[in-house]
Amino acid sequence: MTGSKTPKWRQLADEVRCQIEDGTYPQGAALPQVKPAAEAAGVSYETMRAAYKALESEGLVRSVKRTGFVVLEAPGRRRVTRGTVVTRDPARGYVFPAASRPDEPWEVHGRPFRADVPAPARVADLFGIPPGTEILRRRRVTSPAGEPPFQLVDTWISPDAVADAPRVAEPSTGPGGYLDRLEEAGHGPISWSETIRVRVPDREEAQLLTIAMVMPVLETTIIGTSALTNRPIEVTIRVIPGDRVELVSELQRSRAARWPVGPIKQKK
Repeated sequence: MTGSKTPKWRQLADEVRCQIEDGTYPQGAALPQVKPAAEAAGVSYETMRAAYKALESEGLVRSVKRTGFVVLEAPGRRRVTRGTVVTRDPARGYVFPAASRPDEPWEVHGRPFRADVPAPARVADLFGIPPGTEILRRRRVTSPAGEPPFQLVDTWISPDAVADAPRVAEPSTGPGGYLDRLEEAGHGPISWSETIRVRVPDREEAQLLTIAMVMPVLETTIIGTSALTNRPIEVTIRVIPGDRVELVSELQRSRAARWPVGPIKQKK
């Protein structure tokens, strides 16, 4: 229950949230403009805007230029078990821990595109090349079939790998995708390592994922290392809105923790 000590902007945010939940403002609808909404509520422009920004930080609305704050589709939060096993689907190729099952159908939003672009500092560091070096980036926005955009995927492929397997730079990389082409070119078996971190998106990422820039994102970086050169040949960075996923890990008992356990020995 909203108390008298609750800031006015928070009370207003709670009221508008209820209106979104009961369908007064359905998905795709624009909220009343800040100024008239503030006048109707008898509060300042800044207070009303703070209420809308609070809803934006929750992922309920997004600020759209010349439109105002627009109600977003309520995403379903997916539980992803972050295992360490890379599986293979005979119809698609390698499958990494992002889908709930290896054969789950996924779709692409918009048109995937590829281009040689200057390598950002982090990518350049992973490849051991100077920042700003032109490098192939393949970009796509994907999701499980029928769901809103779930992840932005950037795959960076080293210049040497492109020279060895030119088809990885073509629109269609063939059955099994670019990974199969790299392994066929002599880099197999590729081995992978993964790092995970949380950050805020940049403007372009937020636009492609239709989220507010204040919405934290989960970033996973998978580095593929060549068996031929023992150096990274591909880096895949996935950016997932923080309100669409939760990671699950099954914890295992070590030998020292096997049941039944012994009593705790207190220090004298």
